[in-house]
Amino acid sequence: MTTQTILVTGGAGFIGSHTCVALAEAGYEPLILDNLGNSDRRVIGRLERIIGKAPRLIVGDVRDRALLDRVFRETPISGVIHFAGLKAVGDSVADPITYYDNNVNGSFVLAAAMHAAGVQTLIFSSSATVYGDPDRSPIPETAALRPANPYGHSKRMVEQALADLQHAHPAWRIALLRYFNPVGAHESGLIGEHPQGKPNNLMPFVSQVAVGLRERLAVHGGDYPTPDGTGVRDYVHVMDLAEGHVAALRHAEKQPGLTTLNLGTGHGASVLEVVKAFERASGQPIAYDVGPRRPGDVPAYWGDPTLAEATLGWRARRGLDQMCADSWRWQQGNPNGYE
Repeated sequence: MTTQTILVTGGAGFIGSHTCVALAEAGYEPLILDNLGNSDRRVIGRLERIIGKAPRLIVGDVRDRALLDRVFRETPISGVIHFAGLKAVGDSVADPITYYDNNVNGSFVLAAAMHAAGVQTLIFSSSATVYGDPDRSPIPETAALRPANPYGHSKRMVEQALADLQHAHPAWRIALLRYFNPVGAHESGLIGEHPQGKPNNLMPFVSQVAVGLRERLAVHGGDYPTPDGTGVRDYVHVMDLAEGHVAALRHAEKQPGLTTLNLGTGHGASVLEVVKAFERASGQPIAYDVGPRRPGDVPAYWGDPTLAEATLGWRARRGLDQMCADSWRWQQGNPNGYE
């Protein structure tokens, strides 16, 4: 039996690289397409150390139709996991056209190339930002979709387009995975998250304070209606997420259709709970200042993952302490990322 090749767009990035590990462990052959705009080609050597074989890397953009046509023509690809996209909320507000071009147009070009090549299995990296400010938590997949920024709108637009595609062509097998706050790193400490410039997310910022790259954490808001006044989010370990993508791929292979699922833990943790957990994991004090709320932030949200467990047999297995321990192992061993 030949090994199935899965094209992983954005596969050199944070979630993509960890998913390549999960794919290889599940017996698939990951083929990475990445423009290296927010990733590092040196991740390939790290992946080789983890899985015993260097995944093939094609440096290119998902909006390059001629390149995609060539990839599908030259390699028998059985499915695609689509991560290639920009993901900073603040940047999307400042530069919406770039976000729509990269996230929406890129997805359209990819889907058209897949359709032309007869590849009809697609796992799409969506986001819980499609929910916006939810009426309640935990958030079910049936909740109203009210994205509050261009990043969230871009994910929502692609979801709708893919639903329409599957309706028009029922042989397609599509999973839309809405996930919450990916954190952590592979337990080997060889791959992890290293944002370029100032981190937009909590965990890498806390990690950089712990390792001495930054002096203090700015906590945005201490007067929310939450147990300790700080924002509450659903943090999910990146390897749990990676395994969720493989589970969604396995499910999609069984039958055509469209599946929309939350990938989260089902409970939230506050900013200060994350800080305390990281102090336990690292043995380092995390200095922080509580400042005003950020515009657009919501007090608390976390996902309802029961449908993912019922549909895929998947659930998040790694808790906050492991998320912090794995983040610290990666950060301590790689204070400057892949440098």
